Amino acid sequence: MRIFVNLLLFSLCPLAFSNENSSSYLISRPLIFETQLKNMDDNVNLHCTSWRFAAETNNLAPWKTIPAECADYVYHYLMGEGYVVDVERVSEEAKLYASSFQSNADGKDIWIFDIDETLLSNLPYYMEHGCGLEVFDHSKFDKWVEKGIAPAIAPSFKLYQKVVDLGYKVILLTGRRENHRVITVENLRNAGFHNWDKLILRSLDDRNKTATMYKSEKREEMVKEGYRIRGNSGDQWSDLLGSAMSERSFKLPNPMYYIP
Repeated sequence: MRIFVNLLLFSLCPLAFSNENSSSYLISRPLIFETQLKNMDDNVNLHCTSWRFAAETNNLAPWKTIPAECADYVYHYLMGEGYVVDVERVSEEAKLYASSFQSNADGKDIWIFDIDETLLSNLPYYMEHGCGLEVFDHSKFDKWVEKGIAPAIAPSFKLYQKVVDLGYKVILLTGRRENHRVITVENLRNAGFHNWDKLILRSLDDRNKTATMYKSEKREEMVKEGYRIRGNSGDQWSDLLGSAMSERSFKLPNPMYYIP
């Protein structure tokens, strides 16, 4: 990106200095450079904001990496106030919905939560891997998961507590593999998450299924068992779409990766 900016500025030099001694030369050279840089930054921000909107609304599917020119944009979004405010908004809307009716006493009202980028944050891992610039590497990510140190996403933690307090049964439905059950339970508990009813991970039979198919099948099983899926929280559309969808679904922001 810096190389591109430098090339652009050098290409503007003949234009900027061609009339240096002319009375028509009214703008100082530094201001010209600053204006061109500002316009470029604005254009990149506009482009990357549009790209993020398209990604979040599932209009880009499928995609493998973020645009190279949006690396700084995504980094600052995730590390700044934007991401936190967006996650808080989702959490607040979900809490309002969850509180809008009384949970039945039969224990069949459930709320489904995804784990990664929904309850637990893997930002420490993705900060070391370009925040989505790198193609997802299962083996590298598995090593991170096995550390068991992913922190809780604070607004989601508050929603989780609210849902439990309201009497919903909580089902954790994750794309993590069954061989990570022990470390996942340990990580969740250390991050403050307790009192879930069931934790569902991918078995060997599920390994070749898309996330949409895998999670749809698990929800179908819940419905057959008589459960009412009142709410579903996830960072991927594949957490939410498919069959046996919840009455309300809440999509958390995630501009780093896409899972079909």
